[in-house]
Amino acid sequence: MIACLRLFTALCLAALLAACASSPSSSLGELPRTPDASIEQLLEQAGQSKDPEKASLLRLSAADLAYHQGNAGQSAQILQLVPLEQLKPAPQVFASTLAAELAMTRNQPKAALTALSHPSLQHLGELPVEQQVRTGTVHARALEADGQTLAAARERIFIAPMLSGEAASKNHEAIWILIASLPTDQLQPTTSDDLGGWMGLALAVKTAGTLEQQQAAIDNWRAQNPKHPAAIQLPLPLTKLKELASQSLSKIALLLPQDGPLASVGKALREGFMAAHYQAQQAGQKPPAIEFYDSSKLTSMDEFYRKAQADGVQLVVGPLEKPLVKQLSARPQLPITTLALNYSEGEQGPPQLFQFGLAAEDEAREVSRRARADGLHRAAIMVPKGEWGDRVLRAFSQDWQANGGTIIATERVDQPVQLAQQIADMFQLRQSEGRAKSLQSTVGSQVAAQPSRRQDIEFIFLAATPQQAQQIKPTLNFQYAGDVPVYATSHVFSASGDVNQYNDMNGIRFCETPWLLDANDPLRKQVTAQWPQAAGSLGRLYAMGVDAYRLAPRLGQLKALPDSRIEGQSGSLGMTQNQRVVRQLPWAQFVNGQVQRLPDTAR
Repeated sequence: MIACLRLFTALCLAALLAACASSPSSSLGELPRTPDASIEQLLEQAGQSKDPEKASLLRLSAADLAYHQGNAGQSAQILQLVPLEQLKPAPQVFASTLAAELAMTRNQPKAALTALSHPSLQHLGELPVEQQVRTGTVHARALEADGQTLAAARERIFIAPMLSGEAASKNHEAIWILIASLPTDQLQPTTSDDLGGWMGLALAVKTAGTLEQQQAAIDNWRAQNPKHPAAIQLPLPLTKLKELASQSLSKIALLLPQDGPLASVGKALREGFMAAHYQAQQAGQKPPAIEFYDSSKLTSMDEFYRKAQADGVQLVVGPLEKPLVKQLSARPQLPITTLALNYSEGEQGPPQLFQFGLAAEDEAREVSRRARADGLHRAAIMVPKGEWGDRVLRAFSQDWQANGGTIIATERVDQPVQLAQQIADMFQLRQSEGRAKSLQSTVGSQVAAQPSRRQDIEFIFLAATPQQAQQIKPTLNFQYAGDVPVYATSHVFSASGDVNQYNDMNGIRFCETPWLLDANDPLRKQVTAQWPQAAGSLGRLYAMGVDAYRLAPRLGQLKALPDSRIEGQSGSLGMTQNQRVVRQLPWAQFVNGQVQRLPDTAR
């Protein structure tokens, strides 16, 4: 009886070991498979095996099973028991792929790419298709997470012919998202292969202006590339564009306050909006009709929407008031697509709500981006005390640190009389003076010593009014920190033309709307001739009004084409997944009492 049991156990073990092999043994070795056994059974059999290679295959199967059961920690522990360098190439590829997948569960794309750089990967093309797809998929994910967008697209294009069904469809859509997110200057199709075709399609769509022009560009590309995968199956966002192009916009509601504390803001937005409308008419376009509604007289948003629907409105631009925007963002649905001219606090609103405004947070993130592009790593921060300063500080800090930057010191500016002390504290000048006094008492005689500042601050991020900046920059000069670059939001720029004020801020770099930096823009010339105040700081609101008009018919387009942009008067406009319009801005610098535009950097 015992002999029979032993024989039965031996047969089971043989069957289990045989199940681990996916192909006959060769110089490449065997790929492990997950047999019909538990993790514990696999590990037990591995411990009992006298064949090191079979034991490693069993442990790889156990690690893989743990990974697929969602237990990444256990999988990683088991994988550490496998001597990678003692394996043949096929199981080395399998182990490296699993290591990469585990690294991605920890959000460590660089570790995943390191695992996939193992020499055994040169044999990947000799392995079964299933393994090539699995390795290629995690490689594409790691490259994308590491910011190597084009390389990720190449990897997905490579595995595309090996896929079928839902996996093929998902990969197809992922290729388009990657290619569409590339900047236009990287979309240079130099080859006639599938990658070149994808690039050509993205370039055609991005360089076309209106929805109708985009649709014509897509149709033309498909006619020239009938056998390309994207011509056979148009990516879903481009199918949506086709639907959008057939929906013409004939009436817009402009919902702005005409009375109350926001009346002057509403007036500037309305005049900018209508200036863009008249420009479209002059250009021979057939723009939609504009219906005006006064948000300061509103008693109920429901009542407004009922009236707008009865008036035949297809799109609402507004409201401006933050409480009203907050109210809309809390609703599950809106009866009419709405472009609010402010931002709610919450992240996600109803699908019909888009949000656009001159958010200081956008500018804080723009400072972070520009400083990184200029090769800087260590920042000090000066923001006003209060809720606004806290928001700007939070936006800059999150973006700066998420991208590897370091924050050395932070000061909240309030009373001007404290400025000198705050800047001295920031640069540790008092410690320097203390060291000089200590040395003087030690040697017993006068020591000629100029205070020295700390050297680890590479630049200052400044969010301040022109009046505050006028005091801060000379104080920096006085406190031996005049050579530290200052990067500021647009709030330092009054656009007053006051040379004395600009002289006090010499050297400060700041981001600003294209409207205020390009006095020769034809539309700006027309508007400032009629409304001179549009050339000053109110010009930002005129620019926002212009952009609200230009955004109105293209909201669906921005949503359908991830990372596409509209070059507007308030900045380069893109859209987040939460349907918030965000801005990137050009840069200028105060130089000898004048404002000089700085060259753009790669985004």
